[in-house]
Amino acid sequence: MKKREKKPDDSGDWMGTYGDMVTLLLCFFVLLYSTSSVDQAKWEEIVKSFKKDATELSQIVVSETAEGEDFVQGGTEDETTPEEQFDELYEKLKKAVTESGYEEDIQLSKGENYTFIRFRDQVFFDGDSSVIRKEGYEVLDKFVHALSGTENIIQEMQVYGHTSQARPDQQNETRGDRLLSADRSANVAAYIQDRVKIQPSKIISVGYGQFRPIAPFDTAANRSKNRRVEIVITKIDSAAVSLEEVYNQINQ
Repeated sequence: MKKREKKPDDSGDWMGTYGDMVTLLLCFFVLLYSTSSVDQAKWEEIVKSFKKDATELSQIVVSETAEGEDFVQGGTEDETTPEEQFDELYEKLKKAVTESGYEEDIQLSKGENYTFIRFRDQVFFDGDSSVIRKEGYEVLDKFVHALSGTENIIQEMQVYGHTSQARPDQQNETRGDRLLSADRSANVAAYIQDRVKIQPSKIISVGYGQFRPIAPFDTAANRSKNRRVEIVITKIDSAAVSLEEVYNQINQ
């Protein structure tokens, strides 16, 4: 008599199908969650429903932007205009002036489409030197901090270096005078470029030597006024403003 073959036990096949279905449903709900916004209060209620004694509730939809600011997925973006943001930049720079301890030696002015900063005499450099002083780095760091996150509202940043004529009746040696002012502006511009996310093409450094004086060369006090570094920051979508135009609009 031929023996009957036993059929394999397939009673457990339904568990594999069920597991696949649960996995697909989980993926589906994860997808829905990832594309939705979460209300903070409702999220806390959900967490507490699972853990009555929960003391710390994590909001998983909060993350950190590149600039260090928190945002909630699905929230509205900053609706401030470039004009308002440029005004905020001026206020940040004003605070930087106060915190620097050089209020008497730093002049800050604001035009329609630009902000002007003048660093007088030895804020950054010793006489006949283009090496930034330790105190100068400390001042620059405060301004760098104020400029952080403003790359989208700046059209151009012009950094100008100036020297003073050492003798009232005789011009400085041409090459040394030009190089000194150019190196001073370049060192300040490079320091800013390495620490602020502004396109390098937007940062311009110019050395004028002794040829853009704002005071006569007759006295030591007047000559010190001419030794300076100036920065003109132009608002986005605005025409670049020349240094002469700035001088015509501010009190020297």
